Amino acid sequence: MQAIWNDVVIAESDNTVVVEGNHYFPFDSIKKEYFQKTDLTTFCGWKGMANYYSVTVNGKTNKDCAWYYEQPNDAAMKIKGMVAFWNGVKVVNS
Repeated sequence: MQAIWNDVVIAESDNTVVVEGNHYFPFDSIKKEYFQKTDLTTFCGWKGMANYYSVTVNGKTNKDCAWYYEQPNDAAMKIKGMVAFWNGVKVVNS
């Protein structure tokens, strides 16, 4: 699977985990040079507290378009150390 934003592949992995229709990519599959941590957090009742990244590619920034659960609840441990995308990031078969 590939995550693409602004015509650039920002993550690529054969080992994504699908939860609620979102592909979660392993941290080691993201191209870290495009990612900046943000202060945004949200809460999911069964997954826990989500943290966010913005992605900047070729001078354009997609704010808070990637999220991860640093300390997921027990029910969501399979996505610990993984990142998912939204807000215009395309996730496609590579």
